[in-house]
Amino acid sequence: MRPTHGDRCEGFPRFSDIVLVTATAWAPCRRVALGRLPISEDRRWQHALVITGRINPMRVYNFSAGPAMLPEPVLAQAQAELLDWNGSGMSVMEVSHRSKEFVACAAEAEATLREVMEIPDNYKVLFLQGGAFGQFAGVPMNLSAEGDEVDFLLTGDWSAKGIKEAAKYVTTNALVDEKPGNYTKVPPAGSYQVNPNAAYLHYTPNETIRGVEFGYVPDTGDVPLVADLSSTILSRPMDVSKFGVIFAGAQKNMGPSGMCVVIVRDDLIGRARTITPSPWDYAQMAAADSMLNTPPTFGWYLLGLVYKWVQAQGGLTAMGERNKAKADALYGFIDGSDFYSNPVQPDSRSWMNVPFLIAKPELDKTFVAQAADAGLTNLAGHRSVGGMRASIYNAMPLEGVQALIDFMKEFERTNG
Repeated sequence: MRPTHGDRCEGFPRFSDIVLVTATAWAPCRRVALGRLPISEDRRWQHALVITGRINPMRVYNFSAGPAMLPEPVLAQAQAELLDWNGSGMSVMEVSHRSKEFVACAAEAEATLREVMEIPDNYKVLFLQGGAFGQFAGVPMNLSAEGDEVDFLLTGDWSAKGIKEAAKYVTTNALVDEKPGNYTKVPPAGSYQVNPNAAYLHYTPNETIRGVEFGYVPDTGDVPLVADLSSTILSRPMDVSKFGVIFAGAQKNMGPSGMCVVIVRDDLIGRARTITPSPWDYAQMAAADSMLNTPPTFGWYLLGLVYKWVQAQGGLTAMGERNKAKADALYGFIDGSDFYSNPVQPDSRSWMNVPFLIAKPELDKTFVAQAADAGLTNLAGHRSVGGMRASIYNAMPLEGVQALIDFMKEFERTNG
């Protein structure tokens, strides 16, 4: 007999233990989607979003820099709804982006993001294609005119890519260039002079490859501040009102690859150059609710689930506390070891991306292989840097970081 919502479930685990139900005899009908079923305190089946705990013990801890690990409850919900979304008899991937159902889904995703990030009313939220890299061109095309100057803080590989792309459209000025120091620190606040006539200042709060991060928001006065927040969005509380434009590729802290969220202040909309492609014109996309062309509907749907998951965790304050605890634990172990090292200046270390070196570089491939065998994947450093890198975005639980530390201890014991 198949249990239904509210039936008593004797002999099953208590609330917070996870029971997976797939499309078997328990869910024989096409329109029945039983996914994650915690058990309530009165031992009755409850349909509810799983908040914590590993749903599938066969899943690895994925330390990839992006596409990155997604919250298991989000994946479980997407799996449960894959063939029948919202009782439609269709996958969300098959539903028209113009349908009232998907329009409502998209609006709910935006509303949840606004609530989670406390985005002021005088900002538009755009869901675009082309990734964050596309905005390296999209921002100057929307915020500058021919002959304008733009300031950059050059602190890593991604800000370097940004300045290279922007140079096609504007005169670029690197107020800071940390490349001679191998991108191991960010400049102290107040150590550089912003050009008051600049169209905007572009910086990357977190550089994923080198693992450096700004611990402050630059003060640019009346010059619009533009931030590539791809790898650190939703990782902690932030004051959106300090920024003119925020853009973030989805594939690190928000969802799958293929989307870029752009948060832009109203007074900066409507300035696009005539050469700007319509799908990247902020004014056109804002007027069309980001649906001037067909958007990546499945990605947008997943972003909405991730935003709800962040909300269910306690919001950005809770995420910040959790992310700091993960980073502190990993850096603390590395700093206490003679076998591992981190090259980044301590006050510039990233919470999201932790590069580290092994005292015996010839063991790098062995470390990566043995870690993968232990269920700890994608730990090789970026090809341009080498060594190791652990990306510990929102979806990485503290247990995953502790599992990595335990493995590192054992690897050091046997190879040190």
